[in-house]
Amino acid sequence: MKNYSKILAKQRDYIINLRREFHSYPEKSWQEHRTSRRIKKELDQMHIEYQEIAGTGVVGIIEGKGEGQTVALRADMDALEIVEENEVDYKSKKEGIMHACGHDGHTAMLLGTARVLSQLKDKFNGRVKLIFQPAEEMVQGAAKMVEEGVIADVDGIMGIHLWNDIPTGKINIQPGPRMASGDYVKIDFFGKGGHGSLPQQTVDPIVMASAFIQESQSILSRESDPLDPVVFTLGEVKSGTRFNIIPEKAHLEGTLRCFSQQTREQSAEAIERYAEKVAAAYRGNVEVNIEKGTPPTINEKEATAIGRKSANEIVGEDNLTGLEKTTGSEDMAYYLEKVPGFIAFVGAGFSDNNKNYPHHNSHFDLDEESLDIGANLYIKFALDFLGE
Repeated sequence: MKNYSKILAKQRDYIINLRREFHSYPEKSWQEHRTSRRIKKELDQMHIEYQEIAGTGVVGIIEGKGEGQTVALRADMDALEIVEENEVDYKSKKEGIMHACGHDGHTAMLLGTARVLSQLKDKFNGRVKLIFQPAEEMVQGAAKMVEEGVIADVDGIMGIHLWNDIPTGKINIQPGPRMASGDYVKIDFFGKGGHGSLPQQTVDPIVMASAFIQESQSILSRESDPLDPVVFTLGEVKSGTRFNIIPEKAHLEGTLRCFSQQTREQSAEAIERYAEKVAAAYRGNVEVNIEKGTPPTINEKEATAIGRKSANEIVGEDNLTGLEKTTGSEDMAYYLEKVPGFIAFVGAGFSDNNKNYPHHNSHFDLDEESLDIGANLYIKFALDFLGE
């Protein structure tokens, strides 16, 4: 279908203005009330039916001309607790909250997509689900959406992440693992407290925790495939109340990141086994609690192939760029566990590298030329998947 490009061109200012509005009024995870109302207002004006789901989530439905498959397009819409330091007209008006990851762009692109596809509904069979999802930054929203049945009737799904590490004009879509699982690790070593001058009367949990921290990286590196990376980071260590007191307990918290379920399970088992070994060696005890978080984000092969074909027609083969998988987590993974699909990384980096800042940085911004490309990809994939 070639004629949608003219319809999309007319949405350029609409998408940019919406993105700036969402940027000005960011909302934290599960508190996206204004954003949700704004989405529903826009869908009402397009005469697109929708349902409210997972609290602040919204799912619009565009019915085609006849029976067919259902394709879902997903955009997340929450912001982060960051003080924005950009001096732009659309700077956050909410102190301490900022769209520092591109979700404002995702939501605006999907609304622009809705405008186009609602005008093309007599051109395709099947239907398109427009998923506006809350709470991605807490990696909780997608799981709740899935639990409430949002993809029960979906045959294929696509998500987009605007990505500042890729220049605007380029797109990355690759099969296989793309983002890591994210599990929450809590470890408590228990000993016997006493005076710091008489360690023989105690069982020192700080020594246990120190031994575990030092050696755990080596244990994991000898038990996992070097071509299947594992990241285990301990970001919190708490123990003791005074310089000359050996405490009763040392508390550790960290994160475990993996790209496959097998490695995820093996690494969790290794962490628990080694913690128990260390505690026993120092005559103490340990409790290990590994809370399963987001699974790895794995792009399904056939849906990814359709997405790459769509992207190729938009930016050309030379602009289909490679990108290493990242140990960050994405709750798009919960959809991809259930439905064939993929996440695409759409370049949003500025040509002036001095303007490019990492995601989750207080100076983060994106090249708004990327918004048109992202909306185009949403549209093209939906039409290609449904077969026009």
